[in-house]
Amino acid sequence: MSSKLVVYLHGFASSSQSEKALLTADYFARELPHHRLLVPDLPYTPNEAMACLQDLLQEQRPDAVIGSSLGGFLATVLAEQHQCYAALINPAVRPHLLLAKHLGRYYHPVRQQHYEVTQDHLPLLAQLAPAKPKNPALYQVLLQSGDEVLNYLDAVDFYQHCQLDVQEGGDHSYQGYANRLPDIVKFCQLA
Repeated sequence: MSSKLVVYLHGFASSSQSEKALLTADYFARELPHHRLLVPDLPYTPNEAMACLQDLLQEQRPDAVIGSSLGGFLATVLAEQHQCYAALINPAVRPHLLLAKHLGRYYHPVRQQHYEVTQDHLPLLAQLAPAKPKNPALYQVLLQSGDEVLNYLDAVDFYQHCQLDVQEGGDHSYQGYANRLPDIVKFCQLA
């Protein structure tokens, strides 16, 4: 079986050490050790995050991207660039509007550095946003209606022609994520 490249992208104020990132890494190590899984700690400015991803992917295009929240937005950007499979978990649709409410200084525990979200970042995020997915068949979107951070209906609208899976209840962290990894793997043609 040929090896494929999969990238997992964490959300805002998260890291490679988040619960979903660790669950994903553990699942791939156990069930799909022949595939290469990258779980980068992304910088929090849009330009730096995209530059980090371009550096990671300069030698090999991804076969699939998995992204949660703001990582779901970035996964959409990558999927549009590379026309690869994308599995999105409670993805941010218009992060420039969401982050406008979260301007300020933060601390990244894995990078052990402070960072700041400023007004200048918002138009950069807006510029990255694709109009709509070019190839909806490449997208699996897992949503929980109880998401307390993002309105899941925004994602239902934006990804309306994609494979949508809306569960009642849950929350922004996506309850039961570990149980969905086999579905994600199957959808992304990784099994």
